[in-house]
Amino acid sequence: MTHFPVKPPNSIFVQIASYRDPQLIPTLLDFIHKARRPDLLRIVACWQHAPDETVGQFWQQGFGKWRTEQTDNWAVQHLSYRDAKIELIDVPHMMSQGACWARNLLQQRYGGERYTLQLDSHHRFVSEWDTLVIDMLESLRDQSPKPVLTTYLPMYDPENHDSLKSDEPRILAYSSFNRDGVVVFRSKRLADWRTRSQPVRTRFFSAHFAFADGHFAEAVQHDPHYFFLGEEISIAVRAFTHGYDLYCPHRLIAWHEYKRSYRVKIWNDHTQEAKDRGDIEEPWNERNQRSFQRNRALLGVDGEPWPQEDFGKYGLGAERTLADYEAYAGISFALRGIQKSVLNDDAPVPGVQPVSEAAWKASLLRANDVRVCVHRHSFDKHALMHGIEHPLPVAASAVATIYDQGDTELRREIVDAGRLCRHRNNDWLDFHATFESELERIPAYCVVELLDNDGNVLSRVRRAIDP
Repeated sequence: MTHFPVKPPNSIFVQIASYRDPQLIPTLLDFIHKARRPDLLRIVACWQHAPDETVGQFWQQGFGKWRTEQTDNWAVQHLSYRDAKIELIDVPHMMSQGACWARNLLQQRYGGERYTLQLDSHHRFVSEWDTLVIDMLESLRDQSPKPVLTTYLPMYDPENHDSLKSDEPRILAYSSFNRDGVVVFRSKRLADWRTRSQPVRTRFFSAHFAFADGHFAEAVQHDPHYFFLGEEISIAVRAFTHGYDLYCPHRLIAWHEYKRSYRVKIWNDHTQEAKDRGDIEEPWNERNQRSFQRNRALLGVDGEPWPQEDFGKYGLGAERTLADYEAYAGISFALRGIQKSVLNDDAPVPGVQPVSEAAWKASLLRANDVRVCVHRHSFDKHALMHGIEHPLPVAASAVATIYDQGDTELRREIVDAGRLCRHRNNDWLDFHATFESELERIPAYCVVELLDNDGNVLSRVRRAIDP
């Protein structure tokens, strides 16, 4: 453990990864204005910006006391605002390597603060949020020596200030295993939050809001080899195996922007065309696929473990095992299995121990994410209605029926007119069917039918499903 100079008791190391985000400055202003003790905040932002996005924009908003620190790799712009300290790691946007790389870069600047808070660069906050999160975290000390507060926050719209209407805290819940084996979350209203006196246990970790003891920024650092999707489930497991316990705040702390339609994202810039021009070393999708492979190996998704030493300090902890996390969370990574309690959004139970392999399998359902993707030429080839040679453009609805190897129907997915319009793009019908089945029932093929307004079948196509 690194030794740092003694910091004030309630000092907070704030980590903000920002990629070309015009909401960064408004977020900082709101964050600092709403803090009870801005003088105890040390805010470090990985400022990934285009040439026309300059430090002068911060000066114009009242940020001052500017100086530049030159590190081995990056300039760091030091600013202040209302006694809060701000450090901008100055990264030209085409030199970025992704969100997790940026978060890791931030964590290298941890300076021994009592607490750490990880955010995105598009938030709004309640008044005296800092006192609120500290009080909540400290209220958990009799339950856990290493609690972490984390959740998906309710939404706000920066173009509509009236959208800050919800005062209801939200909790992370299971959504699906995606095709690449990443466990994806959603959020839901925290039930009975008004009568709760403490945060509640949760299975998962949110990268856009996490508050913990400062040592969390050292012990469970983001793996810079991850790109974006997969970071949250990997941090949840790694935090748990390092002895941290995950909790959802029982009071509203802030709002998060999910819209993002106006903002340039890294996948808009880091394209194959940018690589061909020599602007970047590799496009985002190559980093993304490598990240998925690393996540599968870390968690043993579909039975693909790597030796623990391959991950170094970005591997699992030694205080609990992967099996301990799976028992706690009700999830099997190797089998893509989910317990019914997870699907029912039941609260996780601390201290649950792994059971025998037979009992474990018997408790699970298989989580399936089947991509249904058929080109119009296939529908044309299998057209059934006389006089309609091109059924995809004229279809009113569709039905995809998914079977296992023994021809047992596992799922019948009805695609109504609205969904068909959304998923009928560029001569393809392309959508995902997510569902659960008995553990041994593995999807093998699907039959896709296009229907007219009267329910007549215009075309029927059978497609194998890749395992």
